[in-house]
Amino acid sequence: MTKKRGNGEGSVFKRADGRIVGVYEDAHGKTRYISSKTMTKTEMKAAVRKKLQDRDEGVAAHSEGLSVEKYMDRWLEAIRGNVRPGTFKPYEAIVRLHIKPTLGGTKLDKLNAMQLERLYRQKLDAGLSPRRVRYIHVTIRKALKDAVRLQLLSRNVADAAIPPRQVKTEIDPLTQDQMRTLLDASRGDKLHALYVLATTTGMRQGELIGLQWKDVDMDGGTLRVNRSVYEGVVSPPKTNAGRRTIRLSKLAVSALRQHRVNAATRSERISEWVFPNARGTTIGHQNLHNRSWKPLLKRAGLPHSVRFHDLRHSCISLLLARGVPVKVVSEMAGHADISVTLSVYGHVLPDMQGTAADGIDEALG
Repeated sequence: MTKKRGNGEGSVFKRADGRIVGVYEDAHGKTRYISSKTMTKTEMKAAVRKKLQDRDEGVAAHSEGLSVEKYMDRWLEAIRGNVRPGTFKPYEAIVRLHIKPTLGGTKLDKLNAMQLERLYRQKLDAGLSPRRVRYIHVTIRKALKDAVRLQLLSRNVADAAIPPRQVKTEIDPLTQDQMRTLLDASRGDKLHALYVLATTTGMRQGELIGLQWKDVDMDGGTLRVNRSVYEGVVSPPKTNAGRRTIRLSKLAVSALRQHRVNAATRSERISEWVFPNARGTTIGHQNLHNRSWKPLLKRAGLPHSVRFHDLRHSCISLLLARGVPVKVVSEMAGHADISVTLSVYGHVLPDMQGTAADGIDEALG
């Protein structure tokens, strides 16, 4: 048996049955034991030093015994009211479907980077895309960052884990003919004006659902983006750039005027929302997707894989392709800065270099 050290150093000894035992005092002065059949004395000394380091750094003693599953449940409950519903929902799904089934039984303070990387490989082998697996990594990293902040952990092991390399996928916008076909197919639809706005302004789905009549100046030909709605929850724009004024095309103004006339003709209850449901409140995303968007794609003869968000991509790509300055398009789209626009839609710009060269020839040739 090794000579017992002072309480501040801990101690290690070998039992008669061959087990290696480490002894240390926690932050409350309580004696704690670690035992192992497989660890060497050197490894046990390192484990004791780690416990003492955690204690001295203020890592909470009650994190011992806390499982990943229990912590993730507490984490989700803690962030529920502090993030947008559209952010919380994917977090909850990632935790429920991918983290808890594999890592839920692991003690939080025993979780390591190798376990995380093994999880990532398993998910890739199961057919998940690298982008989806990276989102699992992002979720774990965010949760463990909060655990460090709460002094449940001394460090974030996800910082040491390497997720799959991000594969940049270029967007596939609709062609001009497809956009016209879609708008033609939406004529007579209660939400025709919504689709016109989506294709001519690039507004996000939540921003369109959150549009109120007081935000629209049809005489001035502008609208103001002041909020976003996700499943009935109203939120302000994510960034200052998201709160913006958009100049409307004549096509959009005409569609909005007709939309207002149609709503009055149908004798629907008066609503502050431009695109309300039958009760006069905001449309649900799933309701819009299932009852309007999917049938519209079928009528237009477009692939069912086309997403509503692709209308935003298509609008922005069209504006850039037609030579509208990137800064103007970025402001119209509500991007935080011009680099976001360039990183997502940069593939559109090479086609414009020929136009630029022709312009030089015309000016100086």
